[in-house]
Amino acid sequence: MKIIAYDRKAAVEYARKWAYGRNPQYYNFDRLGGDCTNYVSQCLHAGGAVMNYRPVTGWFYRSANDRTASWTGVEYIYRFLTENDGLGPFGQESPVEELQEGDLVQLGRDTGDFYHTPIIVGFSRGPLVAAHTYDAYNKPLYTYYFERLRGIHILGVRVPD
Repeated sequence: MKIIAYDRKAAVEYARKWAYGRNPQYYNFDRLGGDCTNYVSQCLHAGGAVMNYRPVTGWFYRSANDRTASWTGVEYIYRFLTENDGLGPFGQESPVEELQEGDLVQLGRDTGDFYHTPIIVGFSRGPLVAAHTYDAYNKPLYTYYFERLRGIHILGVRVPD
C-alpha cells in the first residue's frame, strides 16, 4: 500500500453540491436514523478515499443493504478512521482548533455517545460545516447544540501499490 493525499478541495466541493440534495447513487438514510454519516462518507470518497471492502470492519457502500456500519454510523466511522491500518481514509482525533476544511466533527452528549457528523467546509470565527439529515451548508458550528465535541483530522488515504 501507499499513502496519497486526501483531496480536501474535492471533498468540500462535493459537500457543497449535495448539501441540499441527495446523490441518487446512494440511499437516503434520513428515515433510518439519519443521513449525516452517509453524506460525509460520500464526501470522503469524493476526496479520493478508496473504499475498504473488508467485511464488517471496512468502509464501503455498494447499496443500502450492502455496506459497512462505518459508512453510515457515527461511532463506526470514528472507529474506522482512527483505527484503520488498511486501505481507505485514515485520521486521528484532533482538537477542533487544529482541523482543516474536509475534516469531520462529531457532536455528542455528556453521556459519551456521539450522534451527528458534519464536515468542515470553511471557517469564519470558527468552523463552518455542511451536513445531512438537517441539511446545512456553511452553518457555523457554534449554532448547533451539543455537550461534547470531537474532531477527526483526515491524515491521508491508503491505496493499493
